[in-house]
Amino acid sequence: MALRGRVFWTGVVASVACSVLAASVLAANPARVTAGPACVQGVGLPEGFAPGSLAGMVQIPAGQVLLGSFNGYPDEQPTGQPMRVSAFWMDRSEVTNAQFARFVEATGYVTEAEREGAAAVFRPLQPGQVPRRDGEWWHWVKGANWRQPEGPQSVLRAQPNEPVVMVTYQDAMAYARWLGRDLPTEAEWEYAAAGGGAPERIDREPRDGKGRPVANYWQGVFPDINVKEDGYAALAPVGCFDANGFGLVDMIGNVWELTRDRYTGAHQAHGNGDIHPSLAEAGAAVRKGQPLVIKGGSFLCATNYCQRYRAAARHPHEADMATSHVGFRTVFRP
Repeated sequence: MALRGRVFWTGVVASVACSVLAASVLAANPARVTAGPACVQGVGLPEGFAPGSLAGMVQIPAGQVLLGSFNGYPDEQPTGQPMRVSAFWMDRSEVTNAQFARFVEATGYVTEAEREGAAAVFRPLQPGQVPRRDGEWWHWVKGANWRQPEGPQSVLRAQPNEPVVMVTYQDAMAYARWLGRDLPTEAEWEYAAAGGGAPERIDREPRDGKGRPVANYWQGVFPDINVKEDGYAALAPVGCFDANGFGLVDMIGNVWELTRDRYTGAHQAHGNGDIHPSLAEAGAAVRKGQPLVIKGGSFLCATNYCQRYRAAARHPHEADMATSHVGFRTVFRP
């Protein structure tokens, strides 16, 4: 991607297709969620969800986008001219466990993490623990996959209305093709995430005028202190924060989101959220090939670490690495 900024939006605010989330009661997982609004009631499955349907999607109008931001990391600096983005449809929220489960039930699909037998799991430091090296909070856990994202020894299981994680590019594409859809390009994703507004500044947290978090990210000093002002220690159910100008939720924070574009350009090496190389020492296979672009940051982004809870932020990610902080959403191009 040579082009990299600001959004020049033309058109009207998007409309929501069909019903987005069916209304039904789902008990929150107290070990995962410390607090939270009514979003915990959702079942994570749009009404009418099926291949060929636009259930749970939002129509994004055509417009122009200059990718990147002049107020960001070096790898986010705009390097081209505004580009035209054609109208398309995008999932209102990140793909949920309930949606992914329907796909697996219909196709018998087995994810790459299930076939590999392990995945990368984030585990917070214990009180008083001092990391010996950066990234020591990442662990290569046998048996971790989308159904049990923290491994078989944990009592926590994937909740239907949370974003599906422990999925790779291959897994995400298989799901998207089952529905007759695709993964977004970096340009489509960034244009949709901006929602018709200007890019966020790197020196400002995602908070509203009253100082309240407007996304699921790390409040406090990573990795030692998470004060959980947003109500969540890790994943949040989808839709717990206000939608952007296009009607999309969770475009920043919660989980990083896969795109279909390969990562090129400069690489900001410090405090960027990388998976730690020590995973190879624990048995993870060495990943090869050009990494993909992931967008939006995750629940691990903090003011002192990562700071990629912004539409313009971008980061490289191994296409075949399943982790507990990366998910995706799909698009449909008419």
